[in-house]
Amino acid sequence: GISRSSRHKRSATGAQRAHYRKKRKFELGRQPANTRLGPKRIHTVRVRGGNIKYRALRLEGGNFAWGSEHVTKKTRVLVVVYNASNNELVRTNTLVKGAIVQIDATPFRQWYEQHYAQPVTKRVSKSAAATAAAADQTEEVKKSHHVERKFEERKKDAKIDSLLESQFSAGRLYAAISSRPGQSGRCDGYILEGKELEFYLRKLRSSKSKHS
Repeated sequence: GISRSSRHKRSATGAQRAHYRKKRKFELGRQPANTRLGPKRIHTVRVRGGNIKYRALRLEGGNFAWGSEHVTKKTRVLVVVYNASNNELVRTNTLVKGAIVQIDATPFRQWYEQHYAQPVTKRVSKSAAATAAAADQTEEVKKSHHVERKFEERKKDAKIDSLLESQFSAGRLYAAISSRPGQSGRCDGYILEGKELEFYLRKLRSSKSKHS
């Protein structure tokens, strides 16, 4: 079977190592999970020490953190857009740690608008505009002076990166997966911001120009 031992590897100087024992149970490896996008399907695997791993075969969402705003929301994963290790994992929408994905921005937009009492972006898509109009029509809740002061204080810090703003208007955010779906059965991560976001946007642009 698959082995994680380095017995079959050559040494640093290029010499072949002597075979002095067979494979051991503690050196075993297993087939990759190749977690894809789709309705949630998770298998359990009994591992060393009687512990259990959760092998996600299909996942469609997870918890993603918005670091600068200190908020985490459960949202849908829409598509895999970049993987530093292998382009095949992008084509097949395979979820692995470190993959760059696009997630649904709705939960974060709703939180932002509720927290700061102002829209997350000036440029709004048609669907977002329709929902905002429907919300306005429901009823204008009368706010006390205390609540109004609270929102005014919050609005002083309500600055959002222009790159994030354009993503919010499109309804999709770039995020990185930081959990290991094949080990923990979860697809959790964080929204890309700042220098890291700029780096991956450059990578995406260059990969697009190569394949066009």
